[in-house]
Amino acid sequence: MSTSIERTAPAPEAERTRGSRPAKGAERFADRGGVLNAFSHGFLALWAVMIVFPLLWVVLGSFKTDAQINGSAWSWPGHWSFDAFGRAWTKGIGGFFANTLIVLAGSLTLTMLLGSMAAYVLARYEFRGNRLIYYFFVAGAMFPVYLALVPLFFMVRNLGGISPLLGLNSYLGLILVYVAYSLPFTVFFLHSFFRTLPTAVHEAAMLDGCSHTRAFFQVMVPMAKPGLISVGIFNLLGQWNQYILPVTLMQPTSAGEADHSVLAQGLVNLALQSGYASDAPSLFAGMTIAMLPVLVVYLSFQRQVQSGLTSATLK
Repeated sequence: MSTSIERTAPAPEAERTRGSRPAKGAERFADRGGVLNAFSHGFLALWAVMIVFPLLWVVLGSFKTDAQINGSAWSWPGHWSFDAFGRAWTKGIGGFFANTLIVLAGSLTLTMLLGSMAAYVLARYEFRGNRLIYYFFVAGAMFPVYLALVPLFFMVRNLGGISPLLGLNSYLGLILVYVAYSLPFTVFFLHSFFRTLPTAVHEAAMLDGCSHTRAFFQVMVPMAKPGLISVGIFNLLGQWNQYILPVTLMQPTSAGEADHSVLAQGLVNLALQSGYASDAPSLFAGMTIAMLPVLVVYLSFQRQVQSGLTSATLK
């Protein structure tokens, strides 16, 4: 009897050993996950090189001379000089840069104010026609702006007959168009974000005698700060890099009228001004001036953008 017990005693140990080993299916899944991770990391590395390398090439080209660029476009600058930036600035990039800042200061402020208010009302209040208005904004986000260029041109021109401040080649006219262009995406993004915010905080503020306006600006907006920063960065990038709308609406209508072109148009004008006389370093310098502000803004608020994109999912 004792002999049979001694022979059967190691059996549970063997079972535990077999149970601790990963199954073949789990090993295959782990292998597939490793291959997938390697592929995704390799693709992201390749994508980063494709994005960063052209930017570095443009920045380095602004410190070269025409002879160096024509001789070897991939060589390192022989002499670091900021002369190209001065030539680009005097050729009009400074004025185009100022025009862009004026337009974005108005359009981004109005877009975030009106978009957040509309998204908040549609997300937190139930009323007849709520979903219809929301789907109207969503449909606007899917409408290509190229299809509206011709009627938009005549509409802005007719507004100029009412007031020159609203017509073609005016800051306010382009600001209003930018706001209408950016509102659908802003409302769509913030609508989902406002729905994830806790209702108890809003109800407590209302019970304390807070008005709807005060509850929005002092309670809900601070809670929605990550989402507001994220959509604000996206709107800034989209409006800063916009080209087709300024080309259509910001052309001088008379010979003596001041040119209010923005930076995207200014780069094209800078390339056309050279004609047959090549000045590639000044063009590269203008491109560097155009891309550095938005690059600095994005890198400064990178963490806020990431938290704003993920917080709505995690709540």
